Amino acid sequence: MGTLALAAKITHVPSMYLSELPGPHQGCRQAAIDGHKEISRRCRELGVDTIVVFDTHWLVNSGYHVNCAPAFEGVYTSNELPHFIKNMPYAYPGNPVLGKLLAEAATAAGVHTRAHDATTLPLEYGTLVPMRYMNADQHFKVVSVAALCTVHDLADSARLGAAMREAVERDYDGRVAFFASGSLSHRFAQNGTAEQYLHKAWSPFLESMDQEVISMWLDGDWKTFCDMLPEYAEKCHGEGFMHDTAMLLGALGWDNYRGRAEIITPYFGSSGTGQINAVLPVESQGERHAALHR
Repeated sequence: MGTLALAAKITHVPSMYLSELPGPHQGCRQAAIDGHKEISRRCRELGVDTIVVFDTHWLVNSGYHVNCAPAFEGVYTSNELPHFIKNMPYAYPGNPVLGKLLAEAATAAGVHTRAHDATTLPLEYGTLVPMRYMNADQHFKVVSVAALCTVHDLADSARLGAAMREAVERDYDGRVAFFASGSLSHRFAQNGTAEQYLHKAWSPFLESMDQEVISMWLDGDWKTFCDMLPEYAEKCHGEGFMHDTAMLLGALGWDNYRGRAEIITPYFGSSGTGQINAVLPVESQGERHAALHR
């Protein structure tokens, strides 16, 4: 039996990479980088062997998909923001065995999912940016799950997350972390205003909605959040339509989850978007069962 050892909602803003480089913005995302390093430290303490990333930069137009190649290596430039992330080398081990188990379990639960192990699919930066700061020494194996799902139901993504956790606990011999890699509100600054919004959310409305959501997470009010998630994702421009968040919450128990979020990197605006690093405590099967009967 395996264990879901840690779960988190994480940022992957490309300005984290820019923050490393000499220039006017050097150090601007140190808090986010430090948050990733702290999450990595906790994963190591918990004996995590594989990180599964629900990646809102991997766009898919049909079905659900898992990138579980044996290894990932290359030099990455973002097609979205090639002036932010360019010529970034990466190399991480993969985990085909776990990737196949996850896809098979989701499919058995009625959410058809394909595992891609014999593939030339590269990783997207929703996975690459966090791994740069969490996994530079290749300590963890990496599996990436597509979470920019253009024609999918959030309920299916939640079912996928639940099935994937079940697969880890029933069929996998190891310890795993699940990360939802994406923003809260995700309305990019209008072209020509990016510098003005480098450290701001796009509007007071979006920031206030993000803060309200964070309050729900801190209070453990997942019932309210899950009920409003489809509308929040639409009206607040949720990244990847917030399928990453639905997958993560599905794994944690959806609206029966009662954990209270721990903020690792406080909320910050980035090029108009709302960002955070937050750990969501993993409840045991017994705790989840008790929550169902409260």
